[in-house]
Amino acid sequence: MAHREGDPYGNFNFIVEIDGIEVAGFSDVSGISSETEVIEYRTGDARVNTVRKLPGLHKIGDITLKRGITGSDVLWQWRKSVTDGNLDRRSASIILLDEARQEVLRWNLSEAWPSKYVGSDLHAKGHDVAIETLVITCESINLG
Repeated sequence: MAHREGDPYGNFNFIVEIDGIEVAGFSDVSGISSETEVIEYRTGDARVNTVRKLPGLHKIGDITLKRGITGSDVLWQWRKSVTDGNLDRRSASIILLDEARQEVLRWNLSEAWPSKYVGSDLHAKGHDVAIETLVITCESINLG
C-alpha cells in the first residue's frame, strides 16, 4: 500500500547505522530528544511579581538501542574501547523508512559513544529472545 500524503509513518520500520554501516536489526530505539533548559529571571526594575523565561543550556538525550543478542560482539567491543580509556566517538544515524523501505527521515548523531551496556535478563523457564541494550551519548542530533 502506498503512503498517502499527510498520513503518519509507522514506528516499526527503521534501521540504525554507525559510521555509515548498518548494524544488525534493533527492536527498539528510544530517547531521541533535544531540550533547552529554562532560566527564570526577574529584572530588578520589575513592578510585578513575574519572571522572564530565557533559554539556557541545550541538552541532547541519550539514545537507547535494544536488539536480540547475536554472535556479533561489535557493540560490546565499542563499549569496551570506552571503558579501556579510548573515547571512540562515532557518527550514527537512525533512519525511518516507509512501507516500501525507502528513507523518509534521518536523525544524525554526532560525536556518539556508548555510555552504557546492559546484557539480557536470563530466565531458565523463559522463552523470550535475549535482548542487549546499548545507551549512546552524543553531542548533537540533526535531521538530515
